[in-house]
Amino acid sequence: MAYLQFNKEELVNLEYSLKREFLSTNHAGGYMNTTIVCCNTRKYHGLLVLPVSAFNNEKFVLLSSLDETLVQHDKSFNLGIHRYGDVYEPRGHKYIRDFEIDKCVSVTYRVGGMVFRKEMMLSHSEEQFFARYTLLEANSPTILRLKPFMAFRHIHSLSKVNMDANTSSREIPGGRAFCLYKGFPDLNLQLSCKAEYISNPDWYFNAEYKEERRRAYESAEDLFVPGYFEMPIKKGQQILFSASTSVEKPAGLKSRFEKYLTLRSSRDSFESCLRIAAKQFIINIDGKTSIYAGYPWLDRSPRETLLAAPGLTLYANQDKKRFKEIIDSLIEREGRIPSGNGSRPDVPLWLFWALQHYSYFTGNKNQIWKEYGPLLKDILEHYRDNRPESTIKLHDNGLLWAEKRGAPLSWMDAMAAGVPVTEREGYQVELNSLWYNAICFALSMALSSSEKSFREEWEPVKKNIEKYFNMAFWIENGNYLADYVGHEGQNKCVRPNQLFTCSFEFSPLSDEQKSMVLQKVKQELLTDRGIRTLSPQSPFYKSEYDGDEFSRNSAYHQGTTRPWLLGFYIDANLKLYGEAFINKARDLLSAFEEDIEIHCIGSISEVYDGDPPHLPHGCTSYSISVASFMWAMSEIAQFKKEKP
Repeated sequence: MAYLQFNKEELVNLEYSLKREFLSTNHAGGYMNTTIVCCNTRKYHGLLVLPVSAFNNEKFVLLSSLDETLVQHDKSFNLGIHRYGDVYEPRGHKYIRDFEIDKCVSVTYRVGGMVFRKEMMLSHSEEQFFARYTLLEANSPTILRLKPFMAFRHIHSLSKVNMDANTSSREIPGGRAFCLYKGFPDLNLQLSCKAEYISNPDWYFNAEYKEERRRAYESAEDLFVPGYFEMPIKKGQQILFSASTSVEKPAGLKSRFEKYLTLRSSRDSFESCLRIAAKQFIINIDGKTSIYAGYPWLDRSPRETLLAAPGLTLYANQDKKRFKEIIDSLIEREGRIPSGNGSRPDVPLWLFWALQHYSYFTGNKNQIWKEYGPLLKDILEHYRDNRPESTIKLHDNGLLWAEKRGAPLSWMDAMAAGVPVTEREGYQVELNSLWYNAICFALSMALSSSEKSFREEWEPVKKNIEKYFNMAFWIENGNYLADYVGHEGQNKCVRPNQLFTCSFEFSPLSDEQKSMVLQKVKQELLTDRGIRTLSPQSPFYKSEYDGDEFSRNSAYHQGTTRPWLLGFYIDANLKLYGEAFINKARDLLSAFEEDIEIHCIGSISEVYDGDPPHLPHGCTSYSISVASFMWAMSEIAQFKKEKP
C-alpha cells in the first residue's frame, strides 16, 4: 500500500478530490499538474507544460489533458472529466477506484468487468510526458481510445478558437506531430503499439477552470482536439503513450519508462515526500541551475532563491555542488545581486545568510571569502554609499532607512489598487537585522583571513548598530521589537519580521530579549500551520485569504499564516533552548503530515488562512516552505546525532 493513496469514496466526491492536486517535474523547467481525478481546475494545469526557448523560456501549456475511452461491445466508457460552465461532462471520475503516488502517479479504474490502470510521469531532464496503460482485467475484446486536448498558450493566459491555429498534423513513427502556432516546438504524440489515428479536428468550447473562477479571473477557454488514436488492448497488455518535443522510437518507449521509474525515489514517508518536492524546484535550463519559487505559476525570484537554496540543496540532500551552482547562476543572471535600489533592498543581504549556511557545510570561511569576498564587500559599500537615487540610506546611527513613496520595500510587497498594503517606510527590523548579520559575518571571515584593513573599516559600523538597534526597535512596555520605525516613531504591530533577529547567527539582541520576543511570537503569531504575518489583536488583521485579487492582496501580509517562517522560529528556539525545544519542534513539523494530502500532494503550500481550520492557498507547492522544513528537520536530526 502506497504512503499517499486515495480510495473510491474520496475520489468520487468532487468537493474533496478537486481540491487535491499532484505535481511531477522534469527538472528542466517543465511540469505536469492536475487534480487527482485528472480534471483541470486551473489555467496552469496541464500534462505537458514547458518553457519555450523562442519566448524567453516562459512556460506554456502544450498538452492540456488526455481523455481515455474504453470500448467493449460497441459501448464506450469515457474515463475523462471536464467542466463546462457548471456541468461536468464526461464524468469519468465515477469509475476511479484507487489513486496513489509513489515513484509515479497511478490511477485505477473499474468499468463493468474491466479493470484499467493509468500511470503517468515526466521523463528526467527531457520534454516528455509518459502514460502507461495496463488492462488488468477484461472478459471481452477491448479497444482503447486516446483523445488529446491541446492549448499551446502561456500559463497565465487562456486559448480561444481562432483562425491562426494550424490544425493539420504530420505522420511520424507510431503517431502524429502537431504545432498549432509558429515559434512553438512540435508536440509529438506516439504510441508503443500499432494504432489507428482518426482525424477529426474540432474545438471544445468553454472548458471551465473552477479555481480561476473562484479567484475572480477569466476562467473559460477553448481547447483544440485534432482527433483520436484507437487500438485494441488485451488483458495484461501494457501500452505506452508519449507526448514529447522530440520524435521518439516507439519500440523504446517501454524501456525508457521503466528506466525513469527505476531512477525515481519512493514517497514512503513525510520526509521522503519533502525531499522529492525539494528536487522539483531545482531546474536546469541552458546549462544554468536555478530555482522555481513555486508551482504552478511562480518563476525564478532572487529573494526566494536565496531563502530556499540552503534548504533545497544543503539540508535536503547535502548537495554543496548544487547549492554553489544555484548561487553562481543567480549572481551571473542578476549582476551584483539586485542592488539596494528598487523594491528589493533586502535581497543582497540574504546572500550573506545563504553563504553562512554554506560555510557551515564546507567549514571553510577562508575559501568563501576568497571567492565571494569582493562581491560581499561591494554590496556592503553599496549600502554605505548613500547615493541620491537610492531608496536606502545609511544613517549616522548605523541603521538603514528604506523609503520610496508608493512602493513596498520588503518581502511584504503586496499591492492593492496600486497602493502598498504594508509600505513600512523607515528602519525595517528585518532589513537592519540582515545588515548587522551581514557585517558580522563578513568581519568573521576577514578575521580568519587576517584582513586587518577591512576589520578596521567595518568594526565601528558594527558597534554603532549595537548601540542604537535596541534604542530604535525595543518596545519597553511590550518586550518585543517594533516592526519598523518610521516618521511617526515605532510601529508596534506584532509581526514575524522580528523572528529573523532572533534566528540569525549574529544578533544585537541578548538571550533574554530573544526569549521575550519568541514568547510574544508564540502568544500572538504561532499557529498549527506556521507563523501569522500579523497578530489577530491588530485592527488590520484579516483571517482569510480568499476572494478576488484585491481581497487576496489586502490579506496577503495582514494575517495569513506562512509555513516557511517556522524554520526561523524553530531555529531561534533551538539556539536558545537547545534539546528542551526538540519535541515542540517535531510537533510543529509533524502537524503538516496530514496536510501533504491536501492542495499539492506531497508538498507544502505557500500560505494558509490565519484562523482555523487554516485552509491552504497560494502556490500549491512553495519552495521556501519545503526548504524551511528541510532546514528544521536537519537541525533536529543534528541534535539527536550529538546527544551522547
